[in-house]
Amino acid sequence: MLRYINTDIVFQEFPDEVTLAINISGCPCRCPGCHSQFLWANRGDELTAEALSALIHGAKDTIAYVGFMGGDGDPAAVDLLAKYVQERHNGLKVGWYTGRTAISPLINQQHFDYIKVGPYLRHLGGLDSPRTNQRMYHRCTDGNFEDITSRFWTHQIGNNL
Repeated sequence: MLRYINTDIVFQEFPDEVTLAINISGCPCRCPGCHSQFLWANRGDELTAEALSALIHGAKDTIAYVGFMGGDGDPAAVDLLAKYVQERHNGLKVGWYTGRTAISPLINQQHFDYIKVGPYLRHLGGLDSPRTNQRMYHRCTDGNFEDITSRFWTHQIGNNL
């Protein structure tokens, strides 16, 4: 059973999209340098389909995406909720942030529009670092996934403005 601690409306986690980010607790990854250690313990409210619908309806007019932030302890449950969003909340897209090094075989990737893969490694940085080990994948119209990580990299602007 998935549990979540809180939610937020975010603008950077999935490119060009306003997202309802749901912070799922019980993270087994325990990445050194993790900025979300409060998600390690398995606590918070149950993330059922009904709870998810209530969260979506509370933000529906402002969001284009639902983002599952974590859920590595039960990827099959994340997959079921992603499928639920696709089937019951027409028009909303779905993204998932996983701290694992590979996409779980327990999910159907077609239930997701974006999947971020990779643990946070402080010496390599997050998605905004060209050295990062993390990867962001976007599902293309043909169903294949494209690595779009470079879209997150900050570009230096000269002082000649």
